Amino acid sequence: MQRARLNRPHEYRVRIARLAITFLAASVLPLTVLEPASAATLDRLQQTGKLTLGYRADARPFSYKDESGNATGYAVGLCQQVADKIKSDQGLATLTVEWVPVTVEDQFQAVRDGKVDLLCGAAETLTSRKDDDFSVPIFPGGIGARLRANAPIGLREVLSGRPPSGPLWRGNPAQVLEKQTFSVVAGTPSEKWLADSLDRLQLTARVVPVKSYEEGVRRVLDGSSNAFFADRSILLDAARRGSSARDLTVLRRQFTYAPIALALERNDADFRLVVDRALSQLFGSQNFHDLYVKWFGEPGQSVDTFFKLSTLPE
Repeated sequence: MQRARLNRPHEYRVRIARLAITFLAASVLPLTVLEPASAATLDRLQQTGKLTLGYRADARPFSYKDESGNATGYAVGLCQQVADKIKSDQGLATLTVEWVPVTVEDQFQAVRDGKVDLLCGAAETLTSRKDDDFSVPIFPGGIGARLRANAPIGLREVLSGRPPSGPLWRGNPAQVLEKQTFSVVAGTPSEKWLADSLDRLQLTARVVPVKSYEEGVRRVLDGSSNAFFADRSILLDAARRGSSARDLTVLRRQFTYAPIALALERNDADFRLVVDRALSQLFGSQNFHDLYVKWFGEPGQSVDTFFKLSTLPE
């Protein structure tokens, strides 16, 4: 009996210690599991002294490689101006910029993997926002269509949003579209939009995905596709500088609104704030005006309104 009483304080202390360990484990574990990840791009820039900017090499006028192999285009120029603002505003005078080419297939994965800190120009959609964050919009993008200049008038009218003219025996809009072959760049928002549109209208028109905008234009030129759907600004740029401009036409109609923005890693609110502040300050500057005019011409009232709405106040 006496020995048992002497062991009780020891057993008591052991039980208390075990309970304390269990309590601490239970209180610390949820914090470890639930704490959100932080990308901390600004910290990385301080440590490495390098900002990596991703760009598509085939998406003129937004981004492409020039004859010297350098990145250029509207979104590239805007990214460079953002980089200059980051240097000055964050006290990173020695910050270097590295341009990393990406493809339509791997552009968002490059952001998620940390291969690029900022993707210079991509369509912001609900699908792309599942894994990446975006800056304020930098351009009012949207899908357009390019056809041959001598395309059947019925096809032009239907795609322009007008019913086919002429006798009824020429066919209704659905019959006109059923007979066509359309092309889109694989992996772009245009591909999903076209598939959804045909499914909604219960049409079985043939769709041929292509690897590049150049290939899509070539298919329209040689008659293997009746229409090529892509971002309207890219189609207009190709029409202005192409030798076959007289043989092709870009419809006035814009089928969707899909704002172009800069993509960045999720859960990095500090870096996104720096990017949005830089863009908001740039939108009202002469440098930005000159950049826009260089690639798209003088902005009209609707464009001015777009950038006023995209600008965030301090």
